[in-house]
Amino acid sequence: MSPEPATPALEVRGVTVGYGGVTTVLRDVSLRVPAGQIVSLLGPNGAGKSTLMRAVSGLLGIHRGAVTRGSVSLFGRDVTRASASQRVSAGLAQALEGRQVFVDLTVEENLRIGGYRRRGSRKPGDEVFGSILDRFPRLRDRLDQKAGYLSGGEQQMLAMGRALMSAPRVLLLDEPSLGLAPKVVEDIRDVIVDINRQGTSILLVEQNAMMALSVAHHGYVLETGRVAKEGSAESLRADDEVRDVYLGLHSGRRVATVAADPVTEA
Repeated sequence: MSPEPATPALEVRGVTVGYGGVTTVLRDVSLRVPAGQIVSLLGPNGAGKSTLMRAVSGLLGIHRGAVTRGSVSLFGRDVTRASASQRVSAGLAQALEGRQVFVDLTVEENLRIGGYRRRGSRKPGDEVFGSILDRFPRLRDRLDQKAGYLSGGEQQMLAMGRALMSAPRVLLLDEPSLGLAPKVVEDIRDVIVDINRQGTSILLVEQNAMMALSVAHHGYVLETGRVAKEGSAESLRADDEVRDVYLGLHSGRRVATVAADPVTEA
């Protein structure tokens, strides 16, 4: 008799999501993020990736969306109807697509806001705050600077640091490499690996499929609101359709019309 699978860090089970009571965007979507692993979510624009992230983070309501069927759970606890702040308290945090930093607040103020649900997060000697500055030393040099004056890469570091301020057990990363220079993408990739190595489970949404599958343990491909493929990162990298459509590869060679990916496959 095979053993029961361990409780996943995050489980989305048969979720259907609609907006305004009219438009259905996700249909019967299921995925699992095992504890201690990185799971990547790939798919074209309009596939429903952002909607799925909102369903997990509890932000559907502000977009007039709702889960009409299915469930979302964190470490076995059903949070489908929980508020976003309740999910943060349960161990979930998200770095939003497009960074979404508070441009008129300083770097330190942005970071401190991320820890508002965690006791002691505003103390000068906060260990989590110190560890984030160790991970992102550029932020340490800019603590008193307004976030709006940071570069795109620095704003992405700030967004990730702000999410980490709540000391999450599950981290949602939505397009962390979007619009960044190749060297910065490599830095962000290394940070993702390090965060996971220290025990945080990660759901990673990425257009840069090469980068995503180079760090992930498992992956899902979302198309028109449904899961079209899933498998280990290794199996998806070897899948002909994934190679052609998402990795820009064909017959083992990069398609000439696709720009060279800034991150080398691991």
